[in-house]
Amino acid sequence: MPNSTEDRITEAAIVEAAHALRAPAVRMLEQLVAHPSLLGHEQGAQAFMAETFTKLGLRVHQFEIDEQKIRQHPGYSPSIVPYEGRTNVVGIHQPRGPQKGRSLIFNGHIDVVPTGAELLWKHPPFQPVIEGDRLYGRGAADMKAGVAAYTMAYAALQSLGLEPASPVFFQSVVEEECTGNGALACLVEGYRADAAIIPEPLGGVMTCQMGVLWFALEVLGKPVHASVAQTGVGAIDFSLYLFSELKKLEQRWNEPANRYRSYAHHAHPINFNLGKIQGGEWASSVPSACRSDIRIGFYPDMNVARAKAEVEAVLAAAYAAHPARESLRYRLIYEGFQADGFDLGLDSPIVSELSKCHQDIVGQALEPTAFTGTTDAKFFNIYGQTPAVCYGPTGSSIHGIDEWVSIDSLVQVSAVLAVFMARWCGVERVD
Repeated sequence: MPNSTEDRITEAAIVEAAHALRAPAVRMLEQLVAHPSLLGHEQGAQAFMAETFTKLGLRVHQFEIDEQKIRQHPGYSPSIVPYEGRTNVVGIHQPRGPQKGRSLIFNGHIDVVPTGAELLWKHPPFQPVIEGDRLYGRGAADMKAGVAAYTMAYAALQSLGLEPASPVFFQSVVEEECTGNGALACLVEGYRADAAIIPEPLGGVMTCQMGVLWFALEVLGKPVHASVAQTGVGAIDFSLYLFSELKKLEQRWNEPANRYRSYAHHAHPINFNLGKIQGGEWASSVPSACRSDIRIGFYPDMNVARAKAEVEAVLAAAYAAHPARESLRYRLIYEGFQADGFDLGLDSPIVSELSKCHQDIVGQALEPTAFTGTTDAKFFNIYGQTPAVCYGPTGSSIHGIDEWVSIDSLVQVSAVLAVFMARWCGVERVD
């Protein structure tokens, strides 16, 4: 902690203020989880965020994503739903007096992934339930608790008559889960700062992440009656064959000799996922068509173009080797994530100073982590000249069944972010 008694008392008071807001933080998270902000249906939650920012005295900037505006940006990924009526919400704090510190962006996504089979959940996924330290619900951990944490960090400072002495931007964005174009749109709108924190539930401080590529694989086969199936070629079977060949590429990239250094000790860093499959027409007909939606990860020292080239080479070779290729056709459609990875390293001030802040308040070292997925931190680090890390509450079952977040960790992260804001931005007293 800082040396002066006044600073120590102030920081202790900030931590206490954040803990005093535990009940409001939980209420905010419950309200956010109750909004089923699935892709294309984020506006109820975004209206709530705009209202929340307004109550905190922040200037609120709401804007729809202009796809024409972002389409030419190298960070753009093809969207899978229209943007009409879907807005980003940014709460803007500007200091009242001279700027005394460094500017900061807090970014969080409001969209959530589908629930999966709801009958597997022990509670309805959009009806938040608290059991002990856990708050259950879709999006509770990923990442509405993070949004609540940065909001309550600002509220904690305000409760003490303090505000940041530098600009702070609180971004609540749409569509992180499939393109990241919401955060990209904020970048294109001109939002920049000396650093950014995204309170994703990844454990430690995330300084490195994979690239991620989404694509659809569409296959046409040769349909015949199932009684003579051997004379046809099933589109579903061929799709599964192609994916099995892609899995061999996954295996090669996972070999120790091929790994990027930050993933040297990870159990299985590269993952190719067949997330959705649609095909066939009739139980007694060999399927004529099949579509597979696939996600692959790739290392930060690769890029999207190279990942695409390797995927296309594998598929072309697999097709050429198939004995029934004359009766088959396939094509790739790139939509969703076309996202490069990054490695910020450990020398950036945002990493060292956030880690020290966590150590001072929590009493434990904050371990750097390398994520095997993607986050919106890529836009800040690759394109925005804004060093960005992820640091957020802990939870489990993200993208799975019975997702939950630790309430204690939500409050703890809020306290750390409040003190970090005071250190990084400076503070000014307000009447």
